[in-house]
Amino acid sequence: MTRPYKILIVEDDPNTAEMLRAYFETQGYQVLTAAWGSEAIQVCQDTVPDLIIEDIRLPDIDGYQVVHELRKHTRTSNVPIIFLTERQAHDDRIAGLRLGAVAYLAKPFDMQELHLRVRNALRRASYTSLVSPVTGLPVRQVTEEWLRQMTTQTGWGIVYISVCNVESFSEAYGFVAGDDVVRAVGLIIGHAVDQVGMLDDQVGHINQAGFVLVTQESRVDEMRDALTNRLSKAFNYFYPIRDLQTGQVTSPMRVEIGAISASAGPFDHPQAIIDAVTGACQAIDVQPPTES
Repeated sequence: MTRPYKILIVEDDPNTAEMLRAYFETQGYQVLTAAWGSEAIQVCQDTVPDLIIEDIRLPDIDGYQVVHELRKHTRTSNVPIIFLTERQAHDDRIAGLRLGAVAYLAKPFDMQELHLRVRNALRRASYTSLVSPVTGLPVRQVTEEWLRQMTTQTGWGIVYISVCNVESFSEAYGFVAGDDVVRAVGLIIGHAVDQVGMLDDQVGHINQAGFVLVTQESRVDEMRDALTNRLSKAFNYFYPIRDLQTGQVTSPMRVEIGAISASAGPFDHPQAIIDAVTGACQAIDVQPPTES
């Protein structure tokens, strides 16, 4: 069963907030509410909504500032925003659109129009949700569909690449740095496919820092070795120079890589393939961080 879309309503007027909450819940949406801008930011940090309906005039910070903060973080950077406001000036609309708002409705608003705007925004967002906002590669939903098709096929091979300890690295050096690592690994895999892979090779995510490369059974060992060689040399560049110079690298990461082929089967489900290839993983002998 498909989960209901999650909408965050940011509105300090209790009557309007309750009206919106009741209406969208009857339409089958899961609704979260916040009356303050800072509260909305905290809600999004805990649970990323699929869409936000937001008043611009809030008791603490205005809606523009809320959106500006959300756009700083990868997890919330692409959440669709619909502004509801009493401000109708041209400059206010332009300010909202510059922040990436998908709609700007003046109060009093038509509920049916709002619902149509919400539905259309969610439909558009569902298309982009099939790729990682960090790497641009297909997410697990797409990757599992590849694997599902492979359960009835022969002649394939899979290489699994996992970057371990990214979460701790991000806590130490910032989430932007963590995203940069994941993005760089995705590019390294893509470049390896361009250089030694085949035109029909596919790369996607199993999780945020876990990648699968689908290739031919006859080439799986070559692709694994090529990626091992490239990744073992890459990780010095992910740490700040000052830490490399002092030898005090915080939260060092490691890379694990594994490979299997169709002959290791049979496999009756995508998860069986995932379990097999992750079980075949071994840590890459990454060069210890040293001064470049």
